[in-house]
Amino acid sequence: MYYNKLGRRLGFGLSRELWLVQVGIFLNTLGWGAVLPFEVIYLHDGRGFSLSVAGLVVGTLTGVAVVSAPLSGPLIDRFGARTTAAGAGLALAAGYAGLAFAQTPAAAFAAATLAGAGNGALGPAQSTLLAALAPPELRHRATAVSRVSTNVGFGLGGAVGGLLAATGLHGLIALFLVNAVSYIVYVTVLVALVREAPPTERIRGGYRLVLRDRAFLHLAVTNVAIITVGWGVLPWLVPPYAKSEAGIDAELIGLLMLANAATVVVTQVPIAKAAEGRRRVVMIALGSAIFAAACLLVVVAGIAPSHAYPVLLAAVVAIGVGECFHSAALMPLVAELAPPSLRGRYMATIGLSWWIGLAVAPTAGAQVLSVSPPLAFLTAGGVAVAAAVSALALERELPLQVRVTPQPS
Repeated sequence: MYYNKLGRRLGFGLSRELWLVQVGIFLNTLGWGAVLPFEVIYLHDGRGFSLSVAGLVVGTLTGVAVVSAPLSGPLIDRFGARTTAAGAGLALAAGYAGLAFAQTPAAAFAAATLAGAGNGALGPAQSTLLAALAPPELRHRATAVSRVSTNVGFGLGGAVGGLLAATGLHGLIALFLVNAVSYIVYVTVLVALVREAPPTERIRGGYRLVLRDRAFLHLAVTNVAIITVGWGVLPWLVPPYAKSEAGIDAELIGLLMLANAATVVVTQVPIAKAAEGRRRVVMIALGSAIFAAACLLVVVAGIAPSHAYPVLLAAVVAIGVGECFHSAALMPLVAELAPPSLRGRYMATIGLSWWIGLAVAPTAGAQVLSVSPPLAFLTAGGVAVAAAVSALALERELPLQVRVTPQPS
């Protein structure tokens, strides 16, 4: 009752189950945000692993997620999004608890593999659950609130993580255990308090039917490019560029990351409501165009070092706004393109496009950055412009009924 009143008061109209899922999302991102910046530090300084081994362990978390994301699709469609999300949460809890006590590389790799499997499955399951619990006219709002929950969780988690990490090995171990507990709490919320309709009758064909959907494949490929720039450039390329080219201290770089998260928290819901009644591909294209402009600002910061910090601040704020435009349209569009019985596979495929983009950015971007920093960001800007054009070209392939974000009564 409280959650329904809160939803009406804020103008979201979300159900009790949706608010409970949002609380769970906040809790698990709070734990993940606390541990994420300190994974390599813990393995290297706390457990004595070499930097290369520590990097490989952390890379395993992402690498296994790339494999488990598409595998989660059939599980979601067969057993339901809530059940799959709960299983993924348990795998993450066990994996991070295992990392807390891993004293050998073999134990660390085993725990990272388990956590990576959960990591790849949780995103698609969570997106499918939100789509199943929200009526079509409110899916963009549910997505917006989940983005706010995620960014608030990461921001607060980073602050908590820094305090615990400063106490040494015991604090670092506590970080991993806190993260594991946050997933257990999330699973408890899902199992005890959230109800989901049983899976619909299965359609034979599985991923073959997904691969025949030209409009969706066009969207997924475009999304790889957008994620590479919008979500990959900020965490992996801007910090080393800001330090080496603009001479900005680490503390100020951290504030840039905080400014990005705060931008999403402040602007995501208003942008989602502004999207109502507007074409989805235009929202996605606008987001990508803003990413391109942000890349140009980063180049300007290197050219004018005396004004570098305010220019970079403008760039990361612009990236946050671009993220909000993109998020307001992407997942609701995927949910409506997908037949209900294949929604898990559609969400898993779009989730895979995210992981690919996040892998391309540090891998390819770092190589170009080492040769020519301006070229790295000009290239990223060009990719963003191409993605914006691709998004606009997508509209003619979309069914008429999914082209516009619904405007709730």
